[in-house]
Amino acid sequence: MVKAKPVNIDSGNINIDKPKIARLSKYFKKFIFAIIILIIIFKSFYIISAGERGVLLTFGKPDLSAKIEGLHFKIPIVQKVYIMDVKTQKYEADLTAASADLQDVNTKIAINYRITPERVPEIYREIGLDYANKIIYPFEQEINKAVTARYTAVELVTKRDQVRQEMKSSLTEKLQPRGIIVEEVSIVNFEFSPAFTQAIEAKVTAEQNALAAKNKLEQVKYEAQQRIEQAQGEAEAIKIQASAIQVQGGKDYVQLQAIAKWDGRLPTYTGSGPIPFININSNNP
Repeated sequence: MVKAKPVNIDSGNINIDKPKIARLSKYFKKFIFAIIILIIIFKSFYIISAGERGVLLTFGKPDLSAKIEGLHFKIPIVQKVYIMDVKTQKYEADLTAASADLQDVNTKIAINYRITPERVPEIYREIGLDYANKIIYPFEQEINKAVTARYTAVELVTKRDQVRQEMKSSLTEKLQPRGIIVEEVSIVNFEFSPAFTQAIEAKVTAEQNALAAKNKLEQVKYEAQQRIEQAQGEAEAIKIQASAIQVQGGKDYVQLQAIAKWDGRLPTYTGSGPIPFININSNNP
């Protein structure tokens, strides 16, 4: 008879092999440790892409040397990096101001700008990542009010490019010392009250019509002068011809005119009398 191996039962559960549990626990700890090591290695490197710069912070203090494109190393937990875009960016704002003739003007301005790559750490330290709303917008509002107040509402429309140039010049002067380069400024739209907008359109139309009428008058004067000069030329030619007739006694001049009008074909005639019979050639027109 085969003797059965006893099984230890503790609190109603079968007793599992403790050495096997210990081995599984050891493998699991190694696996967790390997994952932690991989995470640390992964967190130790960062990549700066083209058109970007990085600001490296050590315990919150920024390194004043901007990190350029490529692969970089940092100490996990101790250091972190903020990446900032140095490519051309666009910022639009809706602004309000009063014109020189006290008309309310709503202006939409678009700015193409970029931040100076070498000054990225300085911008981060002094302004932060939200530099567009903290710096660009307040200066836009200030300059828009100042420039708009120098023009009447009509002039804002008729001298739009001049207004734009003034805004660009002022914004460049304000933003460049802070590391922000203004590339272009565009006035997207001027908005006035409906009644005033109609008045401006009527004024511009009237000026255009007046200019067209002036150009038409100049054209008429030019054509009249051309006709006068042509008539004077013809009169002078007649005068010269009349003088030639008097000098030549008229005979040579009449012969010259006959030759000039002759078509080169001779008439045919028959008869021997003093008055010949002229036969018109059937081929003659």
